[in-house]
Amino acid sequence: MAIRSPIPRHKLFMMYFLFPALIIYTVFFFIPIIDSIRLSFYNSDGLIVKEFIGFGNFIKLFTQFPFKERLVNAFYNNIKFFLIVTFIQNFIGFVIAYMITRRMWAADAVRKFSFLPTTLSVIVVGFLFSKLIFNPVFGIFDKILETMGLGALIRPWLGDPVFALPVLAIVISWQFMGETILFYTAAIDNIPREVIEAAKIDGAGHLCMIRHIIIPYIMPVIGIVTIMIFIGDFTQFDIVYAMSTTQGNPAFATDLFGSLFYRAAFTVPARGGWGIGMGAAVSTVMSIIVFIGLAGWMFFFNAKKKVDY
Repeated sequence: MAIRSPIPRHKLFMMYFLFPALIIYTVFFFIPIIDSIRLSFYNSDGLIVKEFIGFGNFIKLFTQFPFKERLVNAFYNNIKFFLIVTFIQNFIGFVIAYMITRRMWAADAVRKFSFLPTTLSVIVVGFLFSKLIFNPVFGIFDKILETMGLGALIRPWLGDPVFALPVLAIVISWQFMGETILFYTAAIDNIPREVIEAAKIDGAGHLCMIRHIIIPYIMPVIGIVTIMIFIGDFTQFDIVYAMSTTQGNPAFATDLFGSLFYRAAFTVPARGGWGIGMGAAVSTVMSIIVFIGLAGWMFFFNAKKKVDY
């Protein structure tokens, strides 16, 4: 009979620290998701749960007006929102991180102050940009354009369906750019210095070094940052609430899954609410999309890592 080896003491020590976090995660994250899935199978009147209807809410959500239109609209808005935020945070965040690690002027100050916007409340950031910067009457941004002789570009940025969603994406990218810079700076600093020095001796320029050395080394970090952006964007609600209201104004142009779920579940039927059952169905669809997207991103970056090595 085979004798099972005891669990190493250091692993037990790690489990003692992980167990409280696991309890908190289960109580505040896993159980609400399970309960939301349960509620999605019930008919409801506002927040009052009624009879069990099976997949009735999902059938309505995918086949009937206006549920299907609002769901599809939120999905496409989320895709566009994610692509814009991913490009801005990954590209600009990487460029700034690279310049910081190259000891640019005021690199230490940039390293410290770049994280400050992340500490602000999203509500505060939304008020700052919607009321002070992009305000159509006295907004700073339009004043700057006018001063530069670009007055023809002035428009109601949050009132134009074409520009409202990109503006929200730029704002949220600005707020959380510090996290991306922090991750990429730490990753670049951990590249062995002898590899960088050897590339310099061989005559590698900045673009060559970035393409053939830095990006392959930090690809796992790029994957982590992208996954974090994906999860955050597909569950985003705060910035829409702060800058465009829960209606996703103008004309649902900024409506994301988070705002659609909130409006469906917690708005009274007289003002367009769908009931807690339909809201839970939206939440379930959102969770499935996040899970599939997360699995896909992890598979892609793991496959990329195996190819590189």
